[in-house]
Amino acid sequence: MGALSNLIPLIILLVAVSGFAFVGYQMYLWTNDLANKGKQTMEKKNVSFTKDGMKVGVKQMSDEEYADRTQSVLVNTWNQSSFPAYKSRLWNKEEQAKNKAASSGRA
Repeated sequence: MGALSNLIPLIILLVAVSGFAFVGYQMYLWTNDLANKGKQTMEKKNVSFTKDGMKVGVKQMSDEEYADRTQSVLVNTWNQSSFPAYKSRLWNKEEQAKNKAASSGRA
């Protein structure tokens, strides 16, 4: 009985360590599964994480269509803007109108 009583603490220690190891392994599996589900959810929203940081994509749009839309927005903004102090040396409509009026008035 003496040898068996010396093994009881060792058996209890092994059971406790194996229990902690099992719980730790299950937590490891759960966290990896949770990370994968989160990554899949973000990929559905076209968000991906890289070494450089977060990358956001455009959903269901080709690169050419994306470039066309971006260019059209820039062109529309440019066309609707005005530069009150800007007068072009190549084409100054006010100057041309005055020159036409002056030249037609002289003739």
